[in-house]
Amino acid sequence: MTVAIDAAARQEAATVGAVLRRARSRLMPSASADLDAQALLAQALKAERAFLYAHGEYELQAKELRAFDSMLARRAAGEPVAYILGERGFYDIALQVTPSVLIPRPETELLLEEALRLVEPRQAKAVADIGTGSGALAIALARQRPRSKVCATDISEAALNVARRNAKRHGADIAFSRGDLAQPLIERGVKLDLLMANLPYIATDDLPGLAVSDWEPRLALDGGADGLALIRRLLEQLQFVCAPRADVLLEIGANQGDAVKRLVAERLQLEAIVLQDYASLDRIVRFSLDSQC
Repeated sequence: MTVAIDAAARQEAATVGAVLRRARSRLMPSASADLDAQALLAQALKAERAFLYAHGEYELQAKELRAFDSMLARRAAGEPVAYILGERGFYDIALQVTPSVLIPRPETELLLEEALRLVEPRQAKAVADIGTGSGALAIALARQRPRSKVCATDISEAALNVARRNAKRHGADIAFSRGDLAQPLIERGVKLDLLMANLPYIATDDLPGLAVSDWEPRLALDGGADGLALIRRLLEQLQFVCAPRADVLLEIGANQGDAVKRLVAERLQLEAIVLQDYASLDRIVRFSLDSQC
């Protein structure tokens, strides 16, 4: 009888339901403990997350359990789930992500939605994504606006390699260039109708206190002394790469709206507006090259 009870207990301990309960406990007090545990277990089982809800009694094989325990240990140590899985969803696409690129955030989808509003479905515009990283903005826009000519730049060759793989995966025709901000496009004589940029905007001194700096590339985070160094430099390049009346969209930090508006006014004599995210925080600065102050 004792042997039978022990065997039953071991079997129950390896079921989907039991494994998830232990994983949630290990990841607490993280607010995403439930979702993280489910995502990792679904990956270990090579199944959809719906499988976990429908088959709580499924007993993991030893190989599956080892794979899950390995991923769980990485997550418990703080590594982002996206890097563990090697993928992150953005808008309507799944993107490969590695530690060479910033993990795409839902907030950046607001910039994409604004870009899609500025480029109507039947229009053929020249669009650039500056500092493309994983290629999220460029690829999503190219898929939604296939008549437009989309290009993207990044200073990191490792990031561009990830972006190229993502573009190929989704059949997106994008011209990628390595270089500093818009400089590669200036050298080629490109004239843009729309420029998008989600540049590093965290102040250098703030980085050590942020968990994101432990895992994501510093090159994609560090915005200089006040977080606006790269935005300043990009503003100086606009006259050489943008067509008359071109639109510009910049993602910014939650407290940078007024500062970036002032920069646009002082350096370009243009009027910008700040768009807020769903948490009512400053998120995007938008202006047109014909928006005189």
